[in-house]
Amino acid sequence: MAAKQILIVEDEKPIRDMIAFGLRRSGFDVREAEDCRAARIAVADQLPDLVLVDWMLPDMSGLELTRLLKKDSGTREVPVIILTARAEEEDKIRGLEGGADDYITKPFSPRELLARIKAVLRRGGPGEEEEVLAANALRLNSASHRVTAGEEVIALGPTEYRLLKFFMGHRDRVYSRGQLLDRVWGGNVYVEERTVDVHIRRLRKALEASGCDRLIQTVRGAGYRFSEQVDE
Repeated sequence: MAAKQILIVEDEKPIRDMIAFGLRRSGFDVREAEDCRAARIAVADQLPDLVLVDWMLPDMSGLELTRLLKKDSGTREVPVIILTARAEEEDKIRGLEGGADDYITKPFSPRELLARIKAVLRRGGPGEEEEVLAANALRLNSASHRVTAGEEVIALGPTEYRLLKFFMGHRDRVYSRGQLLDRVWGGNVYVEERTVDVHIRRLRKALEASGCDRLIQTVRGAGYRFSEQVDE
């Protein structure tokens, strides 16, 4: 099996070299870019399996690059992890709402970075047997990773896809944020519970045009539920 390819977008060469060294030792194929322009050229040349991007870059912010990648149909499914010294909760929420699949605050240990990368890659991992889940007009095909509502294809990032698949396979039961983190993100992943709310909003927004956003219901004080029965 070919090594997973990671693109590191970081303007400070010592940091970039340190990250690249650790990832190569762990068996990853690593490519590097010093700014967003170089990153976009690298992505156009060959699609990576994951992008690590620093928030502060010389030509545009890493958050802006993330938004561009997530808007493009050819790159929106590539997972993105933002690296930053910004530790405020609002900055983390901005990063996640901007399309990032995870957010790591500097300084971080090589072990933490590796654990987060592996966790994000597992969320969208291939090799699943074909399974079609359906609810009202919504259909999810796990073999093709395609989600449709009627004739319309719904574009989802890897985390939103995994969240929807879990919901569609576990209907009419309420799950707390902590339970969703364990079941969708994995129990050994360092993710705050508020991250769940960000991805729920992102998933609902993607389903809104089809009217299927109503299937994902907030149960006040308890968590979230996926149900075709809508409370009046």
